[in-house]
Amino acid sequence: MICLIIALIVIIYAAQILLYAVHMFQQNGYKNKVHAKWVLKNYGRHFTKSLSGKPSKKPLVFTPRVIRLLITTVCWFIIICIINRFFGNQYTLLAIAIVYAFAIAPFAPIISNLINKPIESSISDGFKKRAMTSLGGMKDIKVIGVTGSYGKTSVKFFLKELLSSKFEVLATPESYNTPMGVTKTINEMLRPTHQIFICEMGARNVGDIKELCDMVHPDYGIVTSIGAQHLESFRSIENIQHTKFELPDSVYKKTKDASRIFLNMDSEYIASFNTYEGAVTYSSSGKGDYNASDIRTGRRGTEFTLTAPDGSAQKYTMRLIGAHNVINVVGAIALSHSLGISLEELVLPVRRLTPVEHRLSLIEQGDLTIIDDAYNSNPSGARAALDTLGMFEEDLKIVVTPGMVELGEKQAELNEDFGAQIADTADFAVIVDNENTDAIKKGIESKAYPSEKLYIASSFADAMEHVRKIPGNQHKVVLLENDLTDVF
Repeated sequence: MICLIIALIVIIYAAQILLYAVHMFQQNGYKNKVHAKWVLKNYGRHFTKSLSGKPSKKPLVFTPRVIRLLITTVCWFIIICIINRFFGNQYTLLAIAIVYAFAIAPFAPIISNLINKPIESSISDGFKKRAMTSLGGMKDIKVIGVTGSYGKTSVKFFLKELLSSKFEVLATPESYNTPMGVTKTINEMLRPTHQIFICEMGARNVGDIKELCDMVHPDYGIVTSIGAQHLESFRSIENIQHTKFELPDSVYKKTKDASRIFLNMDSEYIASFNTYEGAVTYSSSGKGDYNASDIRTGRRGTEFTLTAPDGSAQKYTMRLIGAHNVINVVGAIALSHSLGISLEELVLPVRRLTPVEHRLSLIEQGDLTIIDDAYNSNPSGARAALDTLGMFEEDLKIVVTPGMVELGEKQAELNEDFGAQIADTADFAVIVDNENTDAIKKGIESKAYPSEKLYIASSFADAMEHVRKIPGNQHKVVLLENDLTDVF
């Protein structure tokens, strides 16, 4: 009897591990090879994160696919238990429970996904075919693809707001940037009155952007950035470059018109990889056809002057902060202007733009001003966020961060560089303790940073409590850099 009770407890624990494994499988795009690599690298997390109770910014969504996955997993576990009922005993049941919990559960979603593959392929193919037929049937609609290592969600959001001043616009919501996310958007939200469809395109592997382009056949494409994000799956910057340029390649293949391709020249990996003569370029450093200059930012927002290819100039003000947001808005202005909206007509829509949540958005909390850049982080984005923090010259500047993830073999090196950049910018540094702590700390200490201004926090709550206790009469500006809920 005691053995059966222990087996039941282990099975309940295994169920928690399974739910975490399914959650991560969903985050990894239901891709068996990608998830298998992630499990092998992060195997131990299944036995700690599954019971931590820590909230996630992207919780497990119980989609029909997830429910089918769980049902399949439960079914084959029950079959194993039934077999044990006839050929084993309570001791072998306990052994099965232990093996399942500590060896099989982390990989169970992959096993069930393989079993369900014929069903899932049939269902997804049906949804995709329906979406492609619906979109293909709207002959006059303009499809705009948006991709980049970072900035794509912001540019998509800004584009929708600016273009909506003249057109009926549909954009993929939130971070719907996978084939199934795009499929769902088209099937559930596309209407005959829509004139423009803006499709955000995400990628973790070579070929992901091409797959999306083959679905929606974009007429215009904008590449917002290329940087060292998802290096763990891409393996090299060159692979990232090739993947992001699958969008311009698709646009040019369809239209034979390079002027429908929009590229951010402030991104060195875009500038060095571009072979499309006549592509529309934009910049905040004088390198593009559309250029932003005289950038000034503060707690109330940002103002800048934009110069168009014909030499005309227009001043803009907006509630967004930082050069990072300026370049994203400039890209949206460039594409909107190319679609027939004058620079003057865009002044009011730009002024009305609101920050995208967790992407350099300002939050006032009494004596604290929080710059929330917690959605994710990469070396270029982190540098831009620190540059934004540095513009608050009269305030006490504080960084709270767990560092950057998904950077492959360069993760420690890049986090060390990040630490050195923090030391050059922030008056106080707070690291939320995790695997990146030593690297960030090493970078900070390389700048002879005062030890009393560096704090290692056990949690985000601990970090913010420490921030509030930092003495001084200056107003505090706190940069939250990277996802502090640590989805992975």
